[in-house]
Amino acid sequence: MPYPAHHRGDVRRRIVDSARRLFNQRGFDGVSIGQIMAGARLTHGGFYNYFKSKSDLYVEVLGCFLTDPEWKNCWEGVHVDLTSTDAGPQVVKAYLSPQHFEDVANSCPMIALPTDVARSRPEVKAAFADVFRAMVSVLERSMEQSDRPSRVTAQAITALCVGGMVIGRALGHGDRAEALRAASQQVALELGGWAPSARGHARRRHAKARLAAKRPRGLRE
Repeated sequence: MPYPAHHRGDVRRRIVDSARRLFNQRGFDGVSIGQIMAGARLTHGGFYNYFKSKSDLYVEVLGCFLTDPEWKNCWEGVHVDLTSTDAGPQVVKAYLSPQHFEDVANSCPMIALPTDVARSRPEVKAAFADVFRAMVSVLERSMEQSDRPSRVTAQAITALCVGGMVIGRALGHGDRAEALRAASQQVALELGGWAPSARGHARRRHAKARLAAKRPRGLRE
């Protein structure tokens, strides 16, 4: 009995999903083709029907929800609508969410794999750059109505999101890591113009206090 028309695509997706989880957890060099195929519930020999090498698979794994419409993140309670006019703050909040921080296996590959990419072939670097550019583009579109230098700001926000997660993961799972993640999210949202700054909050509080102090006693709240 022949396989259904979608069988080959389904098997390829299983291999990519297994590789993404394992690469995120162990790095490129820490994972064998046999382990990837076992994670996809497939035999080792079938790998070469779909990919020429582990490096070719690695290029495909570097896709994420920003570049691969088939990839679905598993961060419970997190939603990103890339067609929305406010996709920028959605991406920042999702990327620097506690759910994404905790879910190492389903992380965006820019967090777990940058050191591997730095040692890899040009096509791997190009795939990584595609993901970075995609994130910058989403953020830039969400800032088009502002008077900010959107491309420069979008690049800085992307670097802050990725770097905040990389360093936070390196710190472990304690209070310092949580504080860094939250601070990175707050500053990224402020840079994009999607959240009032803490300094602005402070100025407004001080101004309100000064006005209250000038009022006659009977008119104060």
